[in-house]
Amino acid sequence: MSQKSHIAHRKKFVPLQRNFKNDISMKLRSMISFDWAMKRLLRQKANFEVLEGFLSELLRRKIIIKSIGESEGNKSDDDDKSNKVDILVEADDKELVIVELQYDSVSEYFHRMLYGVSKAITDYMYQGASYSEVRKVYSVNIVYFELGGDDYVYHGFTHFKGLHTNTELQLTDVQQQLYNKTIIGDICPEYYIIKVRGFDDVARNTLDEWIYYLKNNRIEDHFTAQGLGRAKELLLLDNLSPEERERYLRAIENKHLSDDAIQTALLEGEIKGLKKGLKKGEAQGLKKGLKKGEAQGLKKGEAERAKLEAEKTKLKTEKEALEAEKAKLLARIAELKVEN
Repeated sequence: MSQKSHIAHRKKFVPLQRNFKNDISMKLRSMISFDWAMKRLLRQKANFEVLEGFLSELLRRKIIIKSIGESEGNKSDDDDKSNKVDILVEADDKELVIVELQYDSVSEYFHRMLYGVSKAITDYMYQGASYSEVRKVYSVNIVYFELGGDDYVYHGFTHFKGLHTNTELQLTDVQQQLYNKTIIGDICPEYYIIKVRGFDDVARNTLDEWIYYLKNNRIEDHFTAQGLGRAKELLLLDNLSPEERERYLRAIENKHLSDDAIQTALLEGEIKGLKKGLKKGEAQGLKKGLKKGEAQGLKKGEAERAKLEAEKTKLKTEKEALEAEKAKLLARIAELKVEN
């Protein structure tokens, strides 16, 4: 589909303008996390509707999934502590969509996005095929760490513009008829980045409703985004079998253990760095003058100590929040066992 056609057929978002943090009248429903759903449920053909809805809201045109390919990054064992999930979707128009969810910070993440797209293109090309068989690829990246910027959704599109005229380079009439595309960017890969933790919990449109779920594991009853109706039925924690709930809780526990290990390592590193810095500061202070060195060492030491205390408080708060969520899930399961 051409870029003009995309724009013509893209659905306008419906403004909602509600702050769900302050809306005490809403009914909260506990859902399983999207990464668990991607691993366990959404790859089944009967459940394609959920992922189709999410991609349709993001790309702003109707997406029909033909198949979901295997990915080496998707381990399904219960003790998997991986904080990355990715799947490769083939749409009915032969377009490919890479959907990746990443929790841990990765410095070379943008390079990995580029590699993933390149690999998808080459993997779906058979030897001797014409270059016209190169697939259109969308890279959808759901991240839970800071990547910079002041927005929570970014779209990367390739433009070929004249250096002097600033006009977009169009395909020839023959090329437009052959490929049903208008500009070169329609052929090139497109990238989407959703920074989940940058979302402020105010659903301004139907895409925001999806991001609200990605951040809070909840779907409000008045949400109307494509795919969320089916997700509300399929991904409700209460609807999981006892065995699946046990697996889900074990996966959550493993993630908490992994997060705790990372936080502990960071804290230990800061403590060691503080001790080393104070020792070095004292040595330099003695060389430059005892009085001046003591003043500077004391000032720096107090600042570092205050910073360390603040970080410890933050880590403690995050850990308490995780424990509270775990207790809530366990309490709910206990209630279900009593009901059964």
